[in-house]
Amino acid sequence: MAAATIVHDTSEAVELCAPCGLYLKPITKMTISVALPQLKQPGKSISNWEVMERLKGMVQTHQFSTLRISKSTMDFIRFEGEVENKSLVKSFLACLDGKTIKLSGFSDILKVRAAEYKIDFPTRHDWDSFFRDAKDMNETLPGERPDTIHLEGLPCKWFAAKDSGSEKPSEEVLTKVFQKFGEIRNVDIPMLDPYREEMTGRNFHTFSFGGHLNFEAYVQYREYAGFIKAMNALRGMKLMFKGDDGKAVACNIKVSFDSTKHLSDASIKKRQLERQKLQELEKQREEQKRREKEAEEKQREEERKQRELEEYERERKREEKLRKREQKQKDREVRRNKKQLEKLQAEEQKKLQEKIKLEERKLLLAQRNLQSIRLIAELLSRAKEFYFLTIILRTAPSRLGRN
Repeated sequence: MAAATIVHDTSEAVELCAPCGLYLKPITKMTISVALPQLKQPGKSISNWEVMERLKGMVQTHQFSTLRISKSTMDFIRFEGEVENKSLVKSFLACLDGKTIKLSGFSDILKVRAAEYKIDFPTRHDWDSFFRDAKDMNETLPGERPDTIHLEGLPCKWFAAKDSGSEKPSEEVLTKVFQKFGEIRNVDIPMLDPYREEMTGRNFHTFSFGGHLNFEAYVQYREYAGFIKAMNALRGMKLMFKGDDGKAVACNIKVSFDSTKHLSDASIKKRQLERQKLQELEKQREEQKRREKEAEEKQREEERKQRELEEYERERKREEKLRKREQKQKDREVRRNKKQLEKLQAEEQKKLQEKIKLEERKLLLAQRNLQSIRLIAELLSRAKEFYFLTIILRTAPSRLGRN
């Protein structure tokens, strides 16, 4: 689906669900084809941009809402243009269809053909003939008759529940929007089913150009009249959203009748059974994942304990090595201290021996001095005695003579 475009004129909008800000606006598109001349000079080309600008200039005071190239060949350029209102389409076609363009640098005139865009939308004859001719359909059963609308390209934000904080579409909002045409029997938004993609192999999350997330939905009416009203109301319309600020944007949606029995009781039951199987399979997968996770955690715990044991053993060896190193260092310190003590003791012993020798020498000298003194005293005593004896001997004859 195309990106949402800003709507400046909402006068032709038809209310779909005002509380949800949703409206239907007529599709105002046209196709414009410009026939190209045969290029006679090699290397010369026609500018698509210049052709587009000439087309814009041909609509006088009005302007296109959008104008883009849908196909370009050597023979023609096809454009898709859109205007604000349905009433402007005829005036645009009158300004463009059958007119010519003269490009600068080219002598040939380019012919322009314009027509209202042909909308691809099923008619009542299409679904009536389909269900009438289908051999595997039972028109008495819901979902196997024209009662279900298949919508594609619905913007998620527009159908999200207000104040929910989510941008996912809501089945309640979808029901509220489309119950305008009749009582709704059932709705289905495949993208809301987490098992649907696995069940069908399809991707229900689709992005439009510009990044808006779109979704597809099925709306089943209880009565055929509701289905008819909805299809008639949606024919030739695009979806418009008007915000609280009054600004409006619109986008094209694809509408068709369901031909796949999507909301038939048999299909719903089949999906439920498949969902149950997938849920059971998911439980088994979760259980398997839980067991694997437990085994992994147990293995991690064992590895952690092993690492702790190895770390403890490394730490023990490191401490033992450190202890031995410290013990060796202590032993070396003890031996070094012992050697120093022995050396000090030897030095002290040597000093003591030297001191003893010195004292002994002093004592010996003192003894010798004493002996010398005694010998001198003895000699002096003897000398004195000899002196007195000599004197006596000298004086003895005189004394004898006198006697």
